[in-house]
Amino acid sequence: MPSKKAVILFSGGLDSTTVLALALSQGYACSCLSFRYNQKQAIELKRACHIAKAFNVTQHLILQLDLGKIGGSALTTSLTVPKDRDIDLETDEIPITYVPARNMIFLSHAVAWAEVIGAGDIFIGVNNVDYSGYPDCRPEFLAAFTTMANLGTKTGVTGKNSFTIHAPLLYLNKKEIITKGISLGVDYSLTHSCYDPQRGKACGRCDACLLRLRGFAEAGLKDPAAYI
Repeated sequence: MPSKKAVILFSGGLDSTTVLALALSQGYACSCLSFRYNQKQAIELKRACHIAKAFNVTQHLILQLDLGKIGGSALTTSLTVPKDRDIDLETDEIPITYVPARNMIFLSHAVAWAEVIGAGDIFIGVNNVDYSGYPDCRPEFLAAFTTMANLGTKTGVTGKNSFTIHAPLLYLNKKEIITKGISLGVDYSLTHSCYDPQRGKACGRCDACLLRLRGFAEAGLKDPAAYI
């Protein structure tokens, strides 16, 4: 039986599913943490539940948060999800699909749960494609959050354990992530990435879809997701 416990921030998307497979391959007993945060679509949670069962994880916890009341994002409000953007365009602009402080909020809950179940390792699926646009996907943020977690918890200050935030995809592009996942046996047809699905299918035009499609194309593979 695995001796190491880990909490996996798990959305049911391409990145978090790859991270789950990586953690399992490294011998971790994985507890998945997902959120119903008033995102406009619920497909990802359905996929997360299905994938967690398929991987036979130790447990899968879904927490209810209402980030829609805070607003500020096209993923939680009536703001329009951008389509057909140039994903290669270098800009300092943070896209409207950024959810204010989402990873900070999610990681805080992950640390709290990890402390209760005795897990010292937390995995998150951020990568270098994301952190160029989202401030809470940057390595500086992850390092600072790790320090804060170990300073602000009973586990950290008593010295009985310490928290480590793992971001194994941080310096990988989508092609490399997909290639790694395929080598671990990930079935990407089960995953969901689209920001704005229609009738249960991916739009094929939002940033998430464009990055995913390009990753599969560069890997020489067909994306098994269903597109409208």
